[in-house]
Amino acid sequence: MTAPQVVQEELPGARRREQRGWYWYDWADSAFQTTVLTVFLGPYLTSVATTAAGGPEGFVSFLGLDLRPKAYFTAMVTISVLLQIVVMPVVGALADHTGRKRHILGSLAFTGAAATLGFYLVSGDAYLLGGALFLLANVTFGSARVVYDSFLPQIAGAEERDTISSRGWGFGYLGGGLLLALNLVVYLFADIDKGLAVRISLASAGLWWGAFTIIPMLRLRDRRVPVHEATAARAVAGSVRQLGRTIAEARRYPRTLLFLAAYLVYNDGVQTVIGFSATYADQELGLGQTHQIGAILMVQFIAVGGALGLGRLAAVFGTKRTVLASLVVWTVVVGVAYFLQKGAALQFYAIAFAIAIVMGGTQALSRSMYSLVIPPGREAEYFSLYQVSDKGSAFLGSLVLTLALQLTDSYRTAIVSLIVFFVLGFVLLTTVNLPRAIREAGNEVPDHI
Repeated sequence: MTAPQVVQEELPGARRREQRGWYWYDWADSAFQTTVLTVFLGPYLTSVATTAAGGPEGFVSFLGLDLRPKAYFTAMVTISVLLQIVVMPVVGALADHTGRKRHILGSLAFTGAAATLGFYLVSGDAYLLGGALFLLANVTFGSARVVYDSFLPQIAGAEERDTISSRGWGFGYLGGGLLLALNLVVYLFADIDKGLAVRISLASAGLWWGAFTIIPMLRLRDRRVPVHEATAARAVAGSVRQLGRTIAEARRYPRTLLFLAAYLVYNDGVQTVIGFSATYADQELGLGQTHQIGAILMVQFIAVGGALGLGRLAAVFGTKRTVLASLVVWTVVVGVAYFLQKGAALQFYAIAFAIAIVMGGTQALSRSMYSLVIPPGREAEYFSLYQVSDKGSAFLGSLVLTLALQLTDSYRTAIVSLIVFFVLGFVLLTTVNLPRAIREAGNEVPDHI
C-alpha cells in the first residue's frame, strides 16, 4: 500500500489563496460543459455528419460501422463515457501515487482546451476530425475533474468543506453561464454565417478553459509523498497496481460504498432531468428554441445563488438533511412537470427556476459529503470512483426514458418515470450512517453533518 502523504502545517493565508485558485478551475472548465456539451456541439457535429452522408437519409462510416448522421454524436458520447470509465481511475491512482496533482491537472486541462480550440477547424464534411477532437476533449475533461475534486480535502477542513465546495460550484455556474451568454449573442445577432458562429463559440470554450486554468496552476500546490519509481512507465504501473488494491480494499468501507450507491441513483435522476428538459420542452410542450435557450441561461445564473444558498442551509440544518430536502424538491418538480400545459412558457420557466435552486447545491454538497467518507491520502483514487459512478449512471436514466417512451409513447410518462431515482436515492441516503462512515475512513466528524 502506498504510504500516506506527509501532513504539513499550512498558514491560513496560504490556504485561502489556494482555495481561491481552486474556484477558478470550476470557472474555467464549466465553459466546456455549457457551450460545448449543452448547446452547440451536438447539433453542429450532426450537421457536419449529415453533409458527409449526403443528406439525413445517408450514412457515415465509423470503425467499420455505417451510422446515421443523427446517431453519430450520441455514438461519440457513448464511446467517450466508456473511455472515461477506463481512464479516470488510472488518472486518480497516478495523482495519488506520485503526488503531482497540480501537474496532472494542468496537463489534462491544457490538452482538453487545445482539443476544444481545434473545433474551429471542423467544417464541411470533417465529421471524423470533430469526433476525434470530442473524444480527446471529453475524456480529458472528466479525468481533470477527478484530480480537481481530489484537492478539496487538502485545501479545506471538515467544517468548511460544504462552503468551499458550494462556492466552487457556484463560481463554475457563473463562468459557464457568462461565456454561453456571450456566445449566444454572437450566434443570434452577429452578421456572420451560422456555422462560423458555432465554430467561434466552440473554440472560445477551449480558449476560456485554457486561459483561466493558468490561475489555479499558479495557486494550487502539490503535496509531498514518499518517493516512488523514477520513470513514468514504472509510475503508471505502480499506480495501476495501487488502483487494484484500492478497489479491493473499498469493501472495508461499506458505508462509503452505500453513499456512493445512493449518489449514483439520485445523481442519475438529476443528470437525466437536465438532459431531457430541452427535449420535453420541444416535443411535449411545443416551446421553441428561444424559450429553451432562455431557460438554460436562467438556470446557469440562478444556480449560482442556489449552490451558495444550500451551502448556508447545510451549515444550519446539516449537510445530509439539506441534500435529502433537495431530493424532495426534485421529486415534486418532476411530478409537477407531468401537468405542464402545452405552450405554457411561464410554467416551464417556473420549473426551470426550481431546478436551478437545488441543482448546484445537490451536487456541491454531495461532493463535500463524499470527501469526508474517503481515506486520507487516497482522494484522487476515490474521486475517480465517484466520477465513474457519475458518468456510468447516465446509462440507467437513458434506459428508463427509452423504455417509458417505447412502452407508452408519452413524453409525460417518461419524465414522471424519473421520480424513482429520487425516491430510491432518498431511501438509500437515509440509511447511510454518515458519522460512522466518516470515522471509519479515518476523518474528523464535523458538527453540522
